[in-house]
Amino acid sequence: MLADLPNDWWDSFERALLLRDANTVWVLAGVLSLGIASGVVGAFLVLRRRALTADAISHATLPGIAVAFMVMLALGFAGKSLIGLLVGAYIAGLASIAAIVLIRRTTHLKDDAAIGITLSVFFGLGICLLSFVQQMPTGNAAGLESFIFGKAATMLSGDAWLIGIASLIVICIVALFFKELGAICFDESWAAARGWPVLGLDFLLTGLVAVMTVLAIQSVGLVLAIALLIIPASTAMLWSQRLLPVVVLSGVIGGFSSWLGAMISASIPRMPTGPVIVLVCAVLFFVSLMLGRRGIVQLWFLRLRMNRRIDRQHLLRACWEILEQDESGVIDIRELGSWRSWSDPRMKRILRRCVARKLIVREGDRLRLTDAGRVRARQVVRNHRLWEAYLIHHADIAPTHVDRDADVIEHVLDGDLIRSLEVALGSAAGAVPASPHAIGGREPA
Repeated sequence: MLADLPNDWWDSFERALLLRDANTVWVLAGVLSLGIASGVVGAFLVLRRRALTADAISHATLPGIAVAFMVMLALGFAGKSLIGLLVGAYIAGLASIAAIVLIRRTTHLKDDAAIGITLSVFFGLGICLLSFVQQMPTGNAAGLESFIFGKAATMLSGDAWLIGIASLIVICIVALFFKELGAICFDESWAAARGWPVLGLDFLLTGLVAVMTVLAIQSVGLVLAIALLIIPASTAMLWSQRLLPVVVLSGVIGGFSSWLGAMISASIPRMPTGPVIVLVCAVLFFVSLMLGRRGIVQLWFLRLRMNRRIDRQHLLRACWEILEQDESGVIDIRELGSWRSWSDPRMKRILRRCVARKLIVREGDRLRLTDAGRVRARQVVRNHRLWEAYLIHHADIAPTHVDRDADVIEHVLDGDLIRSLEVALGSAAGAVPASPHAIGGREPA
């Protein structure tokens, strides 16, 4: 494929970057505004868990486009008028929403089944109508098949102005109802309790999704329209958990992906703009999936840190329990290894980290807890035994089986929960309770 690229590919990219071609300027302006608005609306759509609804709307627009073309021809207008075709697509999209709601409320079928039925029926009807249009005397000139996969390269100045103005209106509506839309995304019951029209806000969001889906048909086509709504928002959520940053970042990612995809498409002959835009979105998503704040690499590091903290706490608890039976203050490494049943390499790694943190002092095969290590070990043992006592007295777990159950939860106990356990068990603050089960073969006192 690389061999098919022209030798002056970079020159073509530079010409597109410098906006030397008027058609490229309008294409870039149109897809940029579309990408920003789609990303902003898509953030609420993903948070609302309505991604499949957008997919149904995008596929349902095809019969609306075909019917609008035939109606405009019958009335004596130009059949391929973009405004007329988009109006037909929007009406069909609203009809698909009504069909989904009707199926969901009048039958026992769930959302996924209602969406699947609506999507397939509307799309099948659209294909049949499109075939009928193509057999009409003027059907071949319509170019309606371009709405399936998009054809941003044919975007004119009027089309770009239409998309830009509509996108700006959508963004303004989102900014005006930002708090309300965020509320129904996170807690619909709370929004209803505040007296907000939840159903009306839901319809508003769905209407905005329908508008952006219809506008995206011109650039990426109805098959890929959902990508501009879903992928940038999903990418943004890998970098932040707050609503405003997610919405802003989603708009930025959508706009940048659309701009870069259009630039690449303008630089390579016969390269369709819509699929390239979607591929750029996908690349940004997979990069974020690996490197984002909630990505795979970050989660791996968090899990590694958690496992190391758990190992460190288990080691300190074992040291404390050994010293409870031997007050010499010295711990033999061999005894510690048998106490925790760790392999020698694992034991060495954990000891090395504890020594580096100045929790333990190693003298050959003997260990001593530092002052900081003793304080930390006391806290770990106390949390563990408070949770053991709670499980025994309030969860009816036998003392002989409580140790492993306490191991699971003790590492995530915070200060508030510890204080609640102290109140529930009547334990003195700072006191280390006695173990309710045998430790190292010795029965509890």
